[in-house]
Amino acid sequence: MSVSFIRRIASPKKALTTAAVAAATVGMALTAAPAQAAPASSAQSIAHQMIPDAAQFNAFSKIVEHESGWNPAATNSSSGAYGLVQALPGSKMASAGSDWKTNPATQIKWGLDYMNSRYGSPVKAWNFWQANGWY
Repeated sequence: MSVSFIRRIASPKKALTTAAVAAATVGMALTAAPAQAAPASSAQSIAHQMIPDAAQFNAFSKIVEHESGWNPAATNSSSGAYGLVQALPGSKMASAGSDWKTNPATQIKWGLDYMNSRYGSPVKAWNFWQANGWY
């Protein structure tokens, strides 16, 4: 296959630009994130440090992935639920720290405390989530 044929199929630069515009458009449609919001990989690293047990981390991660896609500024436009763990109202997370709107560590701490107190663990919270589609 010739190089020019490949270039005619998809220019990598154009494909990346199109993907970036699409991702930005979807992101803006879901929620407007503050500029200081941590990227998902950073939030996941923080959660992994705070939840060293692999099974508990994996369960916590699955819930967060479904609830917010690891976006600490995710807002449910219908309910107003906010953050990584979609606290409702989001201001509940202030009990874990005054920086709850922007700090993934504060949101993770609150979410972990919530899962432990309500369900007994993130694994049990994930089991509930799977059975009900919410937690």
